[in-house]
Amino acid sequence: MRPSTLRTLKRAAELTRQNRLTEAVLIAEPVILTADSYEGDEILRWLADHVTDFTGEIDEETRR
Repeated sequence: MRPSTLRTLKRAAELTRQNRLTEAVLIAEPVILTADSYEGDEILRWLADHVTDFTGEIDEETRR
């Protein structure tokens, strides 16, 4: 994934944790929509692997 895409996803996660969901969507949506199929797959994997980055919660499996 491009470094700019990763920075955007991380920023969106930060904004979401700050309860600024509208801003998070506004910056992440264009990046996600313009990704090619390869990068889109990487984005989906990253989002699945980093769901707690958006919620700020610690997954029970991660605690173990």
